Amino acid sequence: MNYAIIIAGGVGSRLGAPVPKQFVEVLGKPVIAYTMEHFQNHPEIDAIELVCVDGYQDHLKAITEKYGITKLLKIVKGGSEYERSIMNGVAGLEGIAKLGDIVTIHWAASPFLSEEMITDNLRVCGEKGNAITASYSYLLYGSNDGDCSLKAINRESFMTLSAPQSFRYEVITDLYKQVEEKHLFETIDERHTTVFMAELGIPLYFSKGSHTNIKITTKEDIDLFLGYQLAKKYKKEHPEEWD
Repeated sequence: MNYAIIIAGGVGSRLGAPVPKQFVEVLGKPVIAYTMEHFQNHPEIDAIELVCVDGYQDHLKAITEKYGITKLLKIVKGGSEYERSIMNGVAGLEGIAKLGDIVTIHWAASPFLSEEMITDNLRVCGEKGNAITASYSYLLYGSNDGDCSLKAINRESFMTLSAPQSFRYEVITDLYKQVEEKHLFETIDERHTTVFMAELGIPLYFSKGSHTNIKITTKEDIDLFLGYQLAKKYKKEHPEEWD
């Protein structure tokens, strides 16, 4: 079985919207609905679990019903921070997921993904035990030395990491067991799965990504997604221009 955990636990304070960013509407449809549809429509995803910011559970349930998210397994409460929300989602699969099952984690406010990205993420995870969506950087990098850069950084040594991220069920449960046993939440400032894995010496394997696969964080990102959706609509209505 392949389970998708969609993290909708954030409040989106940097966006400045009256509702959490995953519930902001683009062309009359909440961002999270676009995200959920990618997993609802993917043939290899068997069930969807949603991790929701407290107080919005009923609102989210209504969205799943309106947009036909029939793969919904359950909605669980978000944690005090992003990583705790993921842990709540994984804990919500206890007694349901089995050894060898794949757990795919994705951000609710990241609706730019594609079927190809999900497929390759699942493939790499099946082969290696984990996978993270990644892409090469086309930008230049420099050190941050106040108001200038004193050192050029070789961009070939970096990968841009995004979501979805997939793990075999026993891999991610063991990861969080080690995180708790080694008290990494108390000793690491940047509490994120990728940082925990690096601290524990666990390699994170790359799957196909894209530079368009961003996480909505600012008002400008909403504008980008609006343009993205309008472009898809235009291409569908004028296929002769894209042959």
